[in-house]
Amino acid sequence: MSQNNIIVIIPTYNNPKTIKNVTDDVLKNNYKLIVIDDGSQIKVSDLIPSHPNIIILRHETNLGKGEAILTGAKKAKELGYNYFVSMDGDGQHLASEIYKLQNCITTDNQIVIGSRNFEIENVPKKSKIGRAFHNFWIKLNSGYDITDSLTGFRLYPVSILDLGIKSKRFNFEAEVLVKHYWKYKKISDTTIECYYPTPEERVSHFNNYKDTISITLLHLKLFLQKIFLLKGIL
Repeated sequence: MSQNNIIVIIPTYNNPKTIKNVTDDVLKNNYKLIVIDDGSQIKVSDLIPSHPNIIILRHETNLGKGEAILTGAKKAKELGYNYFVSMDGDGQHLASEIYKLQNCITTDNQIVIGSRNFEIENVPKKSKIGRAFHNFWIKLNSGYDITDSLTGFRLYPVSILDLGIKSKRFNFEAEVLVKHYWKYKKISDTTIECYYPTPEERVSHFNNYKDTISITLLHLKLFLQKIFLLKGIL
């Protein structure tokens, strides 16, 4: 798969210190991109100079990461793309690693997960614990032995728009994996390098209490659907 066959989607909310560097990184690696400004206090369009390879879409209010990705996916499909890569706007993901996701594509309607190498500096212990916890639930609900269910660095087919995803915030990233696996059985992952800033520099909108409960309740709901509605089994 060549660079011309995919576009990068960056959902961002209040990342004024990093978003320009992230978009510059994508452009430097010769990818076109769609930035979804999910209701940021400072408009992304005021932070990034106009460029022919950047499309900026804006939600006037914060609707959540999942809703931002779906907005970007709809635009990617409208532009004629079959695949897109999601990257976070905080600078953790590196555009130079996108080729690893591309190289894993072997069939249509395949999700490729960029599993972060956590053997680097500044990775919080809670991130490692959270990843293991949610990996367990994804495997239970889908059967896929995932290595990093919380990564936002993924290559998606635009067919995820047809999965009936209800989750709009961070829980989107769990629901899309399970429902995609139920329908297509096509998920793979590859190890990617990433950057973790120091605790003083780190910016995260993930609420360890609220968002963890939300994702856990979603896991339980999906488990009940799998058991009683035979989702992903028939």
